[in-house]
Amino acid sequence: METSSKGLLTQVTQFWNLLDDLAESDPEGYEKFIQQQLKEGKQLCAAPEPQLCLQTRILKPKEKILFINLCQWTRIPASQSATHPVPLTVGKPEDTTETSDAYTVIDVAYNPDVLQAAEKNQVKKNQLIQMAMKCIEEQFQFTLSHSYHITKFRIKGSIQRMKQNLMGIQTDSIDLREKMRRELTLGQIRSSTMSNPDHFPQLLLPKDQVSGKAVCLIEEISSTEIQVEIKIPAYELKIVHDHNEKPLKTELKVELPGINSVSLCDLSVSEDDLLIEVSEKYRLHLNLPKPIDTEMTTAKFIKENSTLIITMPLV
Repeated sequence: METSSKGLLTQVTQFWNLLDDLAESDPEGYEKFIQQQLKEGKQLCAAPEPQLCLQTRILKPKEKILFINLCQWTRIPASQSATHPVPLTVGKPEDTTETSDAYTVIDVAYNPDVLQAAEKNQVKKNQLIQMAMKCIEEQFQFTLSHSYHITKFRIKGSIQRMKQNLMGIQTDSIDLREKMRRELTLGQIRSSTMSNPDHFPQLLLPKDQVSGKAVCLIEEISSTEIQVEIKIPAYELKIVHDHNEKPLKTELKVELPGINSVSLCDLSVSEDDLLIEVSEKYRLHLNLPKPIDTEMTTAKFIKENSTLIITMPLV
């Protein structure tokens, strides 16, 4: 142990001497080197941030409500191109009980650029959501409902809980910097004095900094695996009035070409919104103009023209 400590002390001394030499012989290169390490260290230590939360259901092995927090995290690399796999990381499932409601929360993180590119593109956003759900199913042997809706809140649970789940228990920042500094080998420092000043060593998170408590494996799923284009079907939404012009009900007609059975339709209705998903071909999410009575809502499918008619009495 004593010999090991002396060897480490010798390496640290040589490390600082090399930095001192670099500062004297090439001040500009030294400045670039330090700035690069600070930038990479900041990115490495950055915490995930919540982007949106969606609600769906676990069907198997036990039916339960599932909330998926989609987060952005600079530690997750961006996809190299549209044809390359999309990296993501999935946290462990956490079961929660609030009063009589039991549900599960799973945190999923993508690179910020990936989520921002999909923010204004509903098809891309839906693909990322489907990728996350597919990854959850494969990693935890779950069967999930294909029906989901995006909640009004960005995260289910606390931000601190989400960070701990994805990152694990973080050590003190000073200890982390010390351990990161030790990861720089003497050969890497010497390489920074060579002819290419832009080639700097990379700081890597020491293996013992990754807590075994967090399920933090980066899963790469090819974007070509989910190539089915989910369309928004043609629809007509209207409020039906009585003879005194009093609003009675909301009626929705949805055209679903190619669908010949109501069993392929997945319908979810709340007091103020509605979601229809059909056999991975169509998806329609609407905010309703007036609150409706969900218990009295009815749906009828007309095979002859592949039309779904939903009648929703107003409250």
